[in-house]
Amino acid sequence: MPDRPVEIAIATAAKARGSDEDEPLLITALESAGLRARPVVWDDATTDWSAFGSVVVRSTWDYPLRRREFLAWADRVGSDRLRNGAEVLWWNTDKVYLRALARHGVAIVPTTWIAPDAAEVPLPDSGEYVVKPSVSAGSRDTARYVAGRDTGALEHVRRIQRSGRYVMVQPYVASVDATGETALVYLDGTFSHAVRKAPLLPPVGHATIEGLFAPEKITPQEPTASQRAAADHVVAVAHRFLGDLLYARVDLVDGPDGTPLLLELELSEPSLFLTHAPGSADRLAAAIATRTP
Repeated sequence: MPDRPVEIAIATAAKARGSDEDEPLLITALESAGLRARPVVWDDATTDWSAFGSVVVRSTWDYPLRRREFLAWADRVGSDRLRNGAEVLWWNTDKVYLRALARHGVAIVPTTWIAPDAAEVPLPDSGEYVVKPSVSAGSRDTARYVAGRDTGALEHVRRIQRSGRYVMVQPYVASVDATGETALVYLDGTFSHAVRKAPLLPPVGHATIEGLFAPEKITPQEPTASQRAAADHVVAVAHRFLGDLLYARVDLVDGPDGTPLLLELELSEPSLFLTHAPGSADRLAAAIATRTP
């Protein structure tokens, strides 16, 4: 009799079931590679995670307001089984990691950091800007404001502070309205594909995303040479911090002078846009297979 196929858990959230377009492609690709796979809700207390050869973190999109619980779960699963590992999740689920990347020569969107206990709130006195928490996913609790017409911005800041999270205040990058964001996906440390993400935030910006994530308009895109160089550098720096990564997504915007600026480095639960890149699901499945005992 043949050995029983190794089973892979695709970690998801209860509210995200059926929402991840990557999931069906990945499960099919894993099965083609001889690995059984199924989605499993990360906070299901009845699950025996040791029964899986690998636990691949995917659509765990409800973690931001339960980050401590989520990281405790990651520690229990253990980095010998979790992909990306628990140490990656600890580092990447709070965007203060951007400060470490900036210290290592990564060009990031200029950011003012406001601590949870800070009394002063230095908001811009001109131009458009964005207020968001350092722990968030899918553009939740993120809004766009115009200096001088930013009623509600201070309360937005205070609301994030009361939740115990850092506040990030960034200039709104004007190029996003014309060209959106470019997301470059790396699988097993190697560039796989890129997409364009259309603008998400409304011009006035007083409303924030209430669901798990903001719906996105995605189209395939060939990155420029400067975007590839910038993203390669980000992944290389992250590798020095964290070691090998199963997947990474580098979200870039063009600065005022055209220089690619890092908006986010997604290592925890990013959409990988596998439906927009033929063969990418098979490449990811192959990388999972090499990491599965």
